[in-house]
Amino acid sequence: MQATVTVTPAQLPGVLLHVAVVRPVFLWGAPGIGKSSLVRDFAASLGLECVTLLGTQLAPEDLIGVPELVDGRSRFAPPESIARDEPYCLFLDELNASAPEVQKAFYSLILDRRIGAYELPEGSVVIGAGNRATDNALARPMASALVNRLVHVHLRASATDWLTWATDNAIHPWIVEYLIQRPDHLWSAPPKTEEPFSSPRAWHMLSDVMRSYGDDLDDDTLAMLAFGTLTTAHASAFRAYVKTVRHAYDLDAVIKGEVPWPRGPEDRDLLYFLSETFRARLMKELPADKRGASARGRDLAFRAKTLLVELAEISLECAQLVIANDANGAPALPVWFLVEVGRDLPRLVAARN
Repeated sequence: MQATVTVTPAQLPGVLLHVAVVRPVFLWGAPGIGKSSLVRDFAASLGLECVTLLGTQLAPEDLIGVPELVDGRSRFAPPESIARDEPYCLFLDELNASAPEVQKAFYSLILDRRIGAYELPEGSVVIGAGNRATDNALARPMASALVNRLVHVHLRASATDWLTWATDNAIHPWIVEYLIQRPDHLWSAPPKTEEPFSSPRAWHMLSDVMRSYGDDLDDDTLAMLAFGTLTTAHASAFRAYVKTVRHAYDLDAVIKGEVPWPRGPEDRDLLYFLSETFRARLMKELPADKRGASARGRDLAFRAKTLLVELAEISLECAQLVIANDANGAPALPVWFLVEVGRDLPRLVAARN
């Protein structure tokens, strides 16, 4: 299912508060962006117990129950996990990954809030969640009858929301500080191959294992952990960032001329990280129109050209990375700045082209 309008994790509780209390909701989102934890937190905010059923682990009889005789008549006895006396939040996780027979068994529970003779207590809410087929996750087509029984909400990852949450939940400060600088590294599209990929859940896992090691976390161990939880590019960049923290080697010091670009072969990942960060700084601080540049912006542009010369002497590839076009082939940096670079540093631009 394609998303037309999406919501962030911070917006979701307000949506659920108005929608889930009157109609069943299905929450779509990529793996690892926090769907399950958001539903549990929402249930807790209403004072409801959250009962989770995993669609991939269910058979139809797990929902409709088994037949029993009562006064000479048979009826289906719903499972204890569902048949409760007090209102609760029924969370149907991985609903669209369940077998068609299981999805069909949910119909009456979702729309009519009942299974056989049992009806959900007044005040209960029903929320489903699942991944999209485009996420390379387990997902089966959802029958139109089931689609039409749910209000569909699409969740997107938000670095701002996650960082706000992270500062209150003991996420490792190196991870928080890194993602403040590189919020675009919070999430990456799930790959088609079996390999780690970046997500809020992956960063949370990395934080937990880093804290478990504590002061015994050396660079080789950090590399093993980072490459075991994140995409290769993000793991490499994060490892380089930690080097800058440990060795007090940051971009501001390079821009001010207090320290040079790292030159050692062993610091190649550090040089690549600083180059990426330098590019991000220029994208953020250089104005689109030179006439609107502040004194600080003009000073940064002048200093940047000097730094590009120094960087090209060490690694032409890293210097080209700074001024490279974006993924769509359009200039990532202001055109006026690129024109000045082309005039003052023709070798760099020629190599780039």
